[in-house]
Amino acid sequence: MRPTYLTRVLLLAVCCCVAVCDLSHVEDMKSQERFFLSSLGLSGRPRPAGSHQSRRHVPSPLWRMFRRSESVQAQESDPCMVSEYGVRGNIIRYVQDQGRLVSGWNSVCQACVEKQLFFNMSVLQPVELLSLAQLDVKFHWKPFRPASLLQGPRTLSVSLYKVIRATLRGANPQANRRLLLSQSIQLQPEPISITMDLTSLAENWRKPGRNYGLVLEQLPLIADPEELLPFHPGNSLPLEPAFTLPLIQASLVAVSLNPHQCRSRQRRSAVHLPVTPSNVCKARRLYIDFKDVGWQDWIIAPQGYMANYCHGECPFPLSESLNGTNHAILQTLVHSLDPHGTPQPCCVPIRLSPISMLYYDNNDNVVLRHYQDMVVDECGCR
Repeated sequence: MRPTYLTRVLLLAVCCCVAVCDLSHVEDMKSQERFFLSSLGLSGRPRPAGSHQSRRHVPSPLWRMFRRSESVQAQESDPCMVSEYGVRGNIIRYVQDQGRLVSGWNSVCQACVEKQLFFNMSVLQPVELLSLAQLDVKFHWKPFRPASLLQGPRTLSVSLYKVIRATLRGANPQANRRLLLSQSIQLQPEPISITMDLTSLAENWRKPGRNYGLVLEQLPLIADPEELLPFHPGNSLPLEPAFTLPLIQASLVAVSLNPHQCRSRQRRSAVHLPVTPSNVCKARRLYIDFKDVGWQDWIIAPQGYMANYCHGECPFPLSESLNGTNHAILQTLVHSLDPHGTPQPCCVPIRLSPISMLYYDNNDNVVLRHYQDMVVDECGCR
């Protein structure tokens, strides 16, 4: 039997209604996600630029700090103090170098090779207070042949300059630079690191139009100039060098404090929630898996956490275990006399604790952040 015109209209109306309801639900979910991310101090959901294969590995110091934050020894420490650096902060970023290697010897120093360093400080939000910006430059000799150590000292002079203004075409770039560091390093089997505090300079980089970056200059210190190898763009060198220029890996460790997310409070203690069924107000187990909410593409660790929630009744008379206030005790008394006119007190969290999260931001920087009030430890009647 063919459907009538009225039936077809009704079916179309039902389908449209379902579609509108689904669209409304999706918009509500997106609105809730934006609200939650805003409460975490994020302007939006991070969307890392690179693929999983091309993303930067988590630096070892960040892994150590993350694991320490989850350890028992850290439970009583200040969540807004980064003990590894001795500064206040609840956000630690490894800001990637976005500079480039200059192709060819420069005109001022014929034997020099220059590497431009640039760190985008706009990743810090205006509310954040910068506590520390530490430059970390690693020099890797690849390929390295131990026999080259026996041929005599192989020393590299390294100079670091801050760029104070943009250089016009044809002008001398040296006039727009100020020397920050001059140091000699020797060829070694293991990578060599140079660190430097750039907090005041990085704070100035946060101002629009003030970030011109740095220039790292390398000069091999050897007796015979003929031992110098021709420079190849991309810092790739042949396998038979008399003096191998190192590969350079630079990052900026930025520690900042979001004061709105840093309140004085106790750290999490070991809480073992009961599994026995009960209708009385108490903390219940709730595990949040970040894969379930579609955040596994930007959150590195943890993959999820035990968030818990409060649920249950606040019956009369309130026992001491229900952590009721004087107001809640009186409210339960009135509720017992007038159950339809006065509701019971609500079962709500009264003690929460923080968690730490490692994640990628929109620029593929690795960020370690401490978030308060993420785990329900104890419930009470209010």
